[in-house]
Amino acid sequence: MVESTQVAKIRKPAPEFEAMAWWNGFKKVKLSDFKGKYVVLFFWPLDFTFVCPTEIVQFGDKAKAFREIGCEVIGASIDSHFTHMEYTKKDKKVGGLGKMDIPLVADVTKEIARKYGCLIEDGDDAGVAFRATYIIDDKGILRHISMNDLPVGRNVEEIFRLVQGFQYTDKYGEVCPASWTPGAATMKPSDEAQLSNFWATEHGK
Repeated sequence: MVESTQVAKIRKPAPEFEAMAWWNGFKKVKLSDFKGKYVVLFFWPLDFTFVCPTEIVQFGDKAKAFREIGCEVIGASIDSHFTHMEYTKKDKKVGGLGKMDIPLVADVTKEIARKYGCLIEDGDDAGVAFRATYIIDDKGILRHISMNDLPVGRNVEEIFRLVQGFQYTDKYGEVCPASWTPGAATMKPSDEAQLSNFWATEHGK
């Protein structure tokens, strides 16, 4: 259930936040620290669980590739920065994360998750976040929101593709059709001929 305190809306400035994080040491992290870059902000429910490390490690493994296209990755859960630290000290083979090169934000007040509309407010899982993902552009505007229920993990490659797509459209003013990847054809808005060509290519007609 999303409460009225949610302020995260597509095409609006992403809600600012400041919190302690584990990032090769304890650091305060603010969203505004990353202004001028794209940001992928993702939430997971709890440290030391089952699905979560598979996702967090994939985001961490992909962090260098994200940085190479001008995008930073920030992870967050309601756990403390001390817990995040311990999570990175536990080996991947036994359910930990191993060394991580992205900030793991401690949303212990749950205020960030609440602002972003992903805090579970009722039921047995009340008090933790859904598997929520947000893409914020280099001007601080929220461009994408997706949210999974707890049992199913995300596809980090798809999030990477979406960032590339938004960057392309921002730069060139064209739109990216379904399943677009860099180097594939794009379209100018309202160009019916290009749309027709897309369907012909897609269906071999």
